Amino acid sequence: MRASLALGWQRLLAGLALAGCAVMFAMMMVIVVDVALRNIPVPGLPRGLAWSNEVSEMMLFLTTMLVAPWLLRQGQHIRVDIVLQALPPKVAWQIEWLGDIVGLACCIFMTWYGARAAWASWSDGSLMIKTLVTPEWWSLAPLPITFALLSVEMVLRMQRLAAGERAPRQDAVSAA
Repeated sequence: MRASLALGWQRLLAGLALAGCAVMFAMMMVIVVDVALRNIPVPGLPRGLAWSNEVSEMMLFLTTMLVAPWLLRQGQHIRVDIVLQALPPKVAWQIEWLGDIVGLACCIFMTWYGARAAWASWSDGSLMIKTLVTPEWWSLAPLPITFALLSVEMVLRMQRLAAGERAPRQDAVSAA
């Protein structure tokens, strides 16, 4: 049962990463069409897509939210470990623990704060008024979901750290 849960978790994160890639591709297409329409006059079509910048911004944010848990799982997140590699293994392992505890606390806080902000926006009926008018909660909803997933992955990282050798992690090491 535990192996099937682990496999399901990995598939969920991989699926989210794939969705992030699809959103990035769609963003690229929106930008290409916008630039093409601004530079190649086509009778009956507008000169560019007025909404392309704000849609691209939202798509970039959504890509980040979709891919973040997978990146953390793969050890491909931003990590400065040159000091950890220079320290004695046991000390570096303890610092890894400290980093994971702080990371988990931040993820839990962001889950709570993001849920609170999205709920308040939905309750108030707040709108984002730019070229497009959209409910504000649409842009806030990915935050608590992503940070809840990151919280779970931080706990799993801590389990892997506890089960591994008493040394710093070797995934995505930047120094040898």
